Amino acid sequence: MGGDHIQLTPRQLRIIEIVKAHGPITGEDIAQKVNLTRATLRPDLAILTMSGILDARPRVGYYYSGKSSQNLIAEELKRTKVKDLKSMPVVVNENTSFYDAIVTMFTEDVGTLFVVNDEGLLSGVVSRKDFLRQALGQGDFQKMPVHVIMTRMPNVIVVEPNETVYEAAKKIIEHEIDALPVVKRVKTKDGKEGLQVIGRFTKTNITKHYVELSEGI
Repeated sequence: MGGDHIQLTPRQLRIIEIVKAHGPITGEDIAQKVNLTRATLRPDLAILTMSGILDARPRVGYYYSGKSSQNLIAEELKRTKVKDLKSMPVVVNENTSFYDAIVTMFTEDVGTLFVVNDEGLLSGVVSRKDFLRQALGQGDFQKMPVHVIMTRMPNVIVVEPNETVYEAAKKIIEHEIDALPVVKRVKTKDGKEGLQVIGRFTKTNITKHYVELSEGI
């Protein structure tokens, strides 16, 4: 596969066309048609087979699997892990003021802030919608702590680094949110389990990866 996305070389594209036209076809016959040795083509054939574009059967040869680009992209999204695409998290302490949190949101150009307690563990999330809703009401925004308006644990939807991009995307769609905190489970001082924020996963991460996959196929 090579890296996070499928990037086919001109030679690999040529191999696919040959297999589409003549498959099932042996590796030796493919090599003969492109005027290269079987050994030279071995890595290309391995990549195309592992990616699911070609299938191979002993004593029969290679044949085109018939999978569409969309199917290949879907399979790649189910293989790629969140840890491979996550961005840096933007966090604030739960005692940060409403005003300072808004400043952080705009200077960091994010739509969601992850809120942590004094141990540095996830205690909530706050979005632009939360700020707007509160701004339409009353309050001293210089003094009001962000924990007053945040969505609190355990009502925060999170994702772990080894979950797939597909699983993360489903959470974003199902819960109608813009970003997920990527978390690692750790023990707190009192022996309980807490969540350490190690990244963020957003709609933008998904869109960028989808575009890269589409360009690579």
